[in-house]
Amino acid sequence: MALGYVRPARPEDAGEIARIQLATWRVAYRRILPRHVLDNLDEEYLARRWSAAVQEPPSGAHRVLVAVEQAEQSYLVGFAASGPPDAESLAPNEPAEALGSGVVAVTDLLVEPRWGRRGHGSRLLAASVDLWRSDGFDRAVAWAFDADAATRKFLTGAGWEPDGAARALDVDDMLVNQLRLHVAVPAEGAAEGDAAAG
Repeated sequence: MALGYVRPARPEDAGEIARIQLATWRVAYRRILPRHVLDNLDEEYLARRWSAAVQEPPSGAHRVLVAVEQAEQSYLVGFAASGPPDAESLAPNEPAEALGSGVVAVTDLLVEPRWGRRGHGSRLLAASVDLWRSDGFDRAVAWAFDADAATRKFLTGAGWEPDGAARALDVDDMLVNQLRLHVAVPAEGAAEGDAAAG
């Protein structure tokens, strides 16, 4: 396993987070999303959004974490973002209160493909679980593309399960199916592998 660690994102990380997001999407989603959509994503726009997410989060429970690989020098290799659920966390026609209290939504959990299978995803998830627990969350949800077998395998290997919700995103007149997964956040001292393995 690689030497690495997870830390809170800093403002100066925004550009690298955006680069990792684009690089990962263009590899992982190349058979899921239209190529021209991936080609036309604006890295500077993404960097501005990540800068705002890090510097001006909507609440103290909104978190952006980064994974760092340690070698001769350190490299940012992945990131995770989560926070209280919003409209993007809901299924179509699902009422705002459907998820209930105590739920945290994962909006992003990405490791750049060239740094995959080195434990970074598991470290990001484990660090997120620790923060969710300290913030009082008892359940987490995340959307995954139906066709994204790698993400679904990673999450289900960590104890996540589909919660029955599904939706189809309209991506430039192409419908892309997603399903929502969920997991209980283990109590302090419980078997953390239930929510943070993989």
